[in-house]
Amino acid sequence: MSVLCAGHGDARVPLLQGLWECVRAGQEKILLSPYLPAVYGFVIHVLLCAPFLALDALGSVCQRVRSWRITAGSGPPPSLRRWVGCFWRVLYRYVTTVLPATALFHTVRSPVVPELAPSCWQFFVEVFACLLLFDTLFFFWHVCMHRFLWLYRSTHQLHHQHHVTFALAAQDSTAAELLSLLLLAVGSAWVLGCHPLSEAFFHLINSWLAVEAHCGYELPLALHRLLPGLGGAPCHQAHHTRLSVNYAPYFTHWDLLFGTFHAPVKGPRPE
Repeated sequence: MSVLCAGHGDARVPLLQGLWECVRAGQEKILLSPYLPAVYGFVIHVLLCAPFLALDALGSVCQRVRSWRITAGSGPPPSLRRWVGCFWRVLYRYVTTVLPATALFHTVRSPVVPELAPSCWQFFVEVFACLLLFDTLFFFWHVCMHRFLWLYRSTHQLHHQHHVTFALAAQDSTAAELLSLLLLAVGSAWVLGCHPLSEAFFHLINSWLAVEAHCGYELPLALHRLLPGLGGAPCHQAHHTRLSVNYAPYFTHWDLLFGTFHAPVKGPRPE
């Protein structure tokens, strides 16, 4: 079953088919490349962080931008040197660990490139199901990394060097943690049998939510302001401050259920 959109006269084509054919055209070898997941993950992460780098640079000279930061009283935004250092650390871990490991997983997975795009309904259900499944897996894995001291020290403590978060720090973790999270994301799409187009969009949304959660800004158009049930940057900053609250990456239902939700203190609403 596919969702169709009306064209001129009797011409009716699948809504996403044109997009999928553009992606497939001459790019099938790239889509089947075992290096695609890691390269796509790193490039998308860096590109999504770029607007927040611009905000941090602007914040060094603009008091109003600094006032949007969740921790406005804790000092200036992170310096360019801190951004560059974080960039090289993440790149090194991708090249030395994430790239070969996900390439192996991708090869074992034996992906295929279907001719047909998903219907709009299938696309929506698959992306939303991936978000729910990843959110669940991440929540319990994140709790384990905090509750078992040896696991925290060996895997997760490095990420918490950032008491005041910034966008690029979303993936500033040990190689083991970075790899585990990427495999959870790729594995979620694999378990659910997602279409490659749905999977690519899920990874895009996943990266954006991680970047936004770590950005350190309370912006008026942030997704947690627009969609109920999302924690967003204020909730995740509370996690980095208190450590024992707000474990879920996106939604708040698991933290509410297990009593680990901590509502962030509401500051002035950004104008």
